[in-house]
Amino acid sequence: MKRTSALIFLLGLVALISAAACAPSAVNLDDKSLEARAWAVQAKVLSVDTHCDTAMMMTRSTWDVGERHEPGKPGSGLIDLPRMKEGGLDALFFGCFVGQGPLTPEGYAKAKERVLAMLDAVDRMCQKYPNLVGPARTPADAYRLKAEGKRAAFIGMENGYPVGKDLALLDLYAKRGVRYLTLVHTSDNDICDSSTDRQRKPGQERGLTAFGREVVAACNRLGIMVDVSHMSDRSFYDVLKASQAPMFASHSCCRALCDNPRNLTDDMIRALAKSGGVLQMCFLSDYLKAPIANPEQEKALKELEAKYGPRRNVPSIADEALRAKAQQEFRAVMQKYPAPRATVKDVVDHIDHIVKLVGDDYAGIGTDFDGGGGVTGCSDVSQMFHVTMEMLRRGYSEKTIRKIWGGNAMRVLQKTIDLAAAPK
Repeated sequence: MKRTSALIFLLGLVALISAAACAPSAVNLDDKSLEARAWAVQAKVLSVDTHCDTAMMMTRSTWDVGERHEPGKPGSGLIDLPRMKEGGLDALFFGCFVGQGPLTPEGYAKAKERVLAMLDAVDRMCQKYPNLVGPARTPADAYRLKAEGKRAAFIGMENGYPVGKDLALLDLYAKRGVRYLTLVHTSDNDICDSSTDRQRKPGQERGLTAFGREVVAACNRLGIMVDVSHMSDRSFYDVLKASQAPMFASHSCCRALCDNPRNLTDDMIRALAKSGGVLQMCFLSDYLKAPIANPEQEKALKELEAKYGPRRNVPSIADEALRAKAQQEFRAVMQKYPAPRATVKDVVDHIDHIVKLVGDDYAGIGTDFDGGGGVTGCSDVSQMFHVTMEMLRRGYSEKTIRKIWGGNAMRVLQKTIDLAAAPK
């Protein structure tokens, strides 16, 4: 009995020492010194944001990603190539987002048309500004482009809706450079259940469908990361069983810190880590901290959503004039009834939680800029170095920052590519 107790004590002591080794210690430096250190670190590490919705803006003839847009002004967006350089962001996954529509041949055809338009827009950017940005398909591409002083443009696809029921389309998207597929968005589709579908009643959960399992297998075959952001808990665990590749969440947060169904529970984070995956922090206030009641804003937004549809889907409205009108009205409501925003500190609180729970190999950054993301202290891409400053303030080492800023995501991408290339 004494030997058993001693063994348990020693094992517990080892666990505490390991956790302490991962936990950073705060440092006392003024902001000027922290900023200088942050830029020194940014110069050495590959910084990667795994999710933005800027590709939608790039399909418009009136908006140029190669021009600098003044932050905060209407229509500026949160990302452009000059501001990426200003913020020290090296690589970006341009998410080709398509809002969920009807599960019909006509709906699938429109979704395909929209996603191809965004893929074309990313290609045009790289062709128009070859001295500023280049296409990236692998981690090696990203590291090479950083060494050349250029930004790296990866591609993700948010929502499996454009796949329709035709797996051959997934092959097409892979050839066009898609490196991750977010299986679902705010509503259930043919692949799996969403975490936020309000039409589904309790007990009607399907999880990953039979077709969804085919999609996951095709992603594994093509070297496409399977993105579990936006999916229901049951779908998450179904994907965990179905996928041979590590789990990847392009833009989600921790439910223990913010009880939102879009976030991952501690058990889900442990499962993700066990698979060798990574959870990328989303810069959306609703996922970072519990929202404060704002009934006037909620009432006004519901009225607009009854008029234009879900706010999240407004950027994908095909009619340019209607889209501009909807965006202007939503923006006016947000300005009239502002809600307190989360901060950079809140973002790093979620990173802290992951590091303390499973270690520093499983956290990353996926802002969701131009899709709702943006926090106080990092409201657009030109302020991304503030995240590095906050990690340094908390005592994170350069090695850990290198992992969180891009090393972890690149590891998962390379593992996914290697599995696809392995002899069957």
